[in-house]
Amino acid sequence: MSDDEKPPQPEQPAARRRMVRPPSGGTAAGRGLGTQIKTADKKSMSSQQWIKRQLADKWSERARAEGWRSRAAFKLIEIDDRYRLIKPGSRVVDLGAAPGGWLQVALKRGAKSVVGIDLLPIEHVPGAELIQGDFTDPGMDRQLLDLLGGPPDLVLSDMAHNTVGHRKTDHLKIIALIEIAADFAIRNLRPGGAFVTKNFQGGDAGGVLARLRDEFETVKYVKPESSRKGSAEVFLVALNKK
Repeated sequence: MSDDEKPPQPEQPAARRRMVRPPSGGTAAGRGLGTQIKTADKKSMSSQQWIKRQLADKWSERARAEGWRSRAAFKLIEIDDRYRLIKPGSRVVDLGAAPGGWLQVALKRGAKSVVGIDLLPIEHVPGAELIQGDFTDPGMDRQLLDLLGGPPDLVLSDMAHNTVGHRKTDHLKIIALIEIAADFAIRNLRPGGAFVTKNFQGGDAGGVLARLRDEFETVKYVKPESSRKGSAEVFLVALNKK
């Protein structure tokens, strides 16, 4: 295994790390932070701490200034700058798309057909087709492909389960989502296509990793600079579908 294929080492113990996506309204102003801070005294301590981190974070500030839905846009920008995944005229599926930052990036970088799905509502993104629903529901994959207008060139997955606080259970949920997204990508990507999915340092994705290596020419782990330094988040990038 090359150095690029090995997951980055965690910067701190991974026990009981959270991967809960904060409540989001999907606004271009960065998930409505202006409204959130006004009512912060009514929120839980964890919600108030998240708001403070967002307001103090340089990537969140930059996202608000540049009109991205969230700081996550820069993660995809970094990955795309390195591997040139989004090409003019490409078709892109975004699984776990709320609040819409990755949809924005795909469209700005020339994708002609972009479809996003999430359990959370997503505010309208001009040029993108949006579904509020459960990606795992029967027939949902066909609905996504019908909206896309053909096989995808790129499948993105930023899906994340809410954690329950039990490390083994949380790990199994994480791997299950990766496997579901990978299966969709393997079955539907055009030859030469790519797949990007969120994973977490210390998360054993051995089974799905082996399958991706069978189906793609190259599989790498990436830790974008715009990921929080204390976060266990990494991304699996699978290139050139066989």
